[in-house]
Amino acid sequence: MGHISLERANRIIAAAFAQGATLGLKPLSVAVLDAGGHLVAFQRQDRASTLRPQIAVGKASGALALGVSSRKIADMAAERPSFIASLGAIAPPGVIPAAGGVIVVDEAGLPLGAVGVTGDTSDNDEICALAGIAAGGFAAQS
Repeated sequence: MGHISLERANRIIAAAFAQGATLGLKPLSVAVLDAGGHLVAFQRQDRASTLRPQIAVGKASGALALGVSSRKIADMAAERPSFIASLGAIAPPGVIPAAGGVIVVDEAGLPLGAVGVTGDTSDNDEICALAGIAAGGFAAQS
């Protein structure tokens, strides 16, 4: 289980969307990246706003780049705003300091990739990312 296949990435996305529907959330967008930060799969629901692909990728890629969830990056931004703000210039896919970007790990805790969800509140985005990761048969970094 050394990578996230397209089939499993699509399973993650479908489960994230299903969780959003269960919770009655706004339209979501979900990006799944591999361990190198490359996009494996992306989907957005009907009526999702136009910047959502970049936000979803930014949440996931920022998590991979810094080795922590985008929720923890938000905490870092509160403590060191200049540092987090400076990352935009060196991180082309972006670093979004808001919950919803979660690192996917293997049994040894090594990163396999990340999931980024956007569209509703950041807390709800993260709930959907976690549901997708679990449905894909993976674990989220703790």
